[in-house]
Amino acid sequence: MAVTIRDVAKAAGVSTSTVSRALSGSELVEPRTREAVLRTAEQLGYLPNRAARGLITGRTGNLGLIVPDLANPFFPDVVKGIQARAREADYSVFLADTDEDPSAELGLVRALAKQVDGIILCSPRMNAEDLRTASAAAPLVAVNRRGSHVPAVTIDNAGGMRQAVAHLAALGHHRVGYVAGPRSSWSNRERVRAIRAAAETERVELVEVGNAPPQFEGGVAVADLVVAAEVTAVIAYNDVVALGLLTRLAARGIEVPRDLSVVGIDDIAMSGMFSPALTTVSIPKAQSGRAAVELLLQVLDNPGGRNPSRREIPTQLLVRDTTAIASTRR
Repeated sequence: MAVTIRDVAKAAGVSTSTVSRALSGSELVEPRTREAVLRTAEQLGYLPNRAARGLITGRTGNLGLIVPDLANPFFPDVVKGIQARAREADYSVFLADTDEDPSAELGLVRALAKQVDGIILCSPRMNAEDLRTASAAAPLVAVNRRGSHVPAVTIDNAGGMRQAVAHLAALGHHRVGYVAGPRSSWSNRERVRAIRAAAETERVELVEVGNAPPQFEGGVAVADLVVAAEVTAVIAYNDVVALGLLTRLAARGIEVPRDLSVVGIDDIAMSGMFSPALTTVSIPKAQSGRAAVELLLQVLDNPGGRNPSRREIPTQLLVRDTTAIASTRR
């Protein structure tokens, strides 16, 4: 039978109201009494009812999480990091998937705001005005998106692109393609800006092939355009697109990396299992999720804070089997 607040009160020799105040950290309870109540609750294994605790603290004990596409292998690792850190802080996580529909994000924020203490937006596609509106509906933290008024965990896209382009340049690639992601994606815009700067620094001719949906099928569909661009190497918006590229290239008899080098971004689990194993810019996904929860907890503990906090997660190029010395056949 579960231990109740009455059991704690009886064992500690105080009233149930004193136990409630002690558990909520009320200053109305003397420090000595509070310590005795907390010690007794721990000894008895008392777990406060979340709903009852919410009435006392004004918090639900829940966090909201909105992702654009849970089927994308990038996001489950971020979700796991968020859930692990939230669990450590005794929070539950409510998860929603927009299915890559930017128009659904603001509605989900408004719906979740009634049930959670704060919300994490993972790679949100909404425009700046909607993001500002969303931040007024609930405490927010964005992952992989920067906004002047929203705390954010961002990825070092510039560093990742520099590493990828420098790697290809060192292999003798002078004409490199880039397959971009969704136009509404903040991370795509950051990567386009970064890869242009890196190409200029390395004196590499950059061919922007076009925008592909951030799915496997997007990579398959754009592969023929990559071949027609007559590049010796290509960097894809993410690993899933890169794997789609590899599949279509193989079907056309184009050998990677002998005929064409391919680089992805994200380092999803499948990128190392594919044959050939994909060279990719690794992003610490679980670390990003944990950092987002930590920022959100800071926001909840300091609701009057003026300047949104930001954390940037470093990236690292992982050289595998899909890059090699530039082919002379093209």
